[in-house]
Amino acid sequence: MSDTKKIKMVATDIDGTILKWDFGFTPEVKECIKNLSAGGVKVVLVTGRMHKAATFLADELGLTTPIVSYQGGMIKENKENGEVFYRKDLDSERAKEIIKWAKENNIHINLYMDDVLYVEKDDETIKKYTDARYIEYTVCPFENLDIKNVNKILAIKYGDAEAVTGWVNYLSKKYPELYIVKSTPYFCEISNNEAKKSCAVQYLCKKWGIKKEEVLTIGDQNNDIELLKAGGIKVAMGNGTPELKECADFITDTVDNNGFVKAVNKFCS
Repeated sequence: MSDTKKIKMVATDIDGTILKWDFGFTPEVKECIKNLSAGGVKVVLVTGRMHKAATFLADELGLTTPIVSYQGGMIKENKENGEVFYRKDLDSERAKEIIKWAKENNIHINLYMDDVLYVEKDDETIKKYTDARYIEYTVCPFENLDIKNVNKILAIKYGDAEAVTGWVNYLSKKYPELYIVKSTPYFCEISNNEAKKSCAVQYLCKKWGIKKEEVLTIGDQNNDIELLKAGGIKVAMGNGTPELKECADFITDTVDNNGFVKAVNKFCS
């Protein structure tokens, strides 16, 4: 394991890692991130969220580093008309096939194109998804859209984790060239194979001249397995999935008990 005094980047997931399930930050997390930034450590938010759904959180934390969104499908500056450093979209033809599969099986999907969220029905699923995240969305039949520049597709079934696991297994087998993963028990993410958290963190390391052993990565869900791979110190939250914990060097406390802060205090101070 690397020298704990030489961490130059903390790459962190948002939901369930630094953001509690009531969608709030603890004062301790805010103070911790403020101190890291003041000490010259680059704190990077690495999330499955769309870019627009992460910017206000970065602002609340006082972060000016680029945001990694869409599982690693985009790296973009956190400012108006910010520069896009990295972008890996979902193939348009594959996106059309997955839209067709979802429609045939009556599966709700969020379609993200050019950082705009589209849905076909203004139903309880999209209301539950967007309410706490403060996201705007557009209701439109997908056949009326020009399917291109697709950031990702998100299939959702609240309350039925088993069904979502089935989708991941089916789609992964059918489309081995894509990146398909659960980001919560009820979310199946479908993306470009290079839209991974690991790819994005590696890109930023190269851009900033930071070595892998100088990076602490931390998350809680299976989509964070790729994130942890990019770190010299790999931390799983106490509320993390069993699969993620297997990949970790260290398992910290839960998000409700400031597990992020405890990990940073252990490895970055």
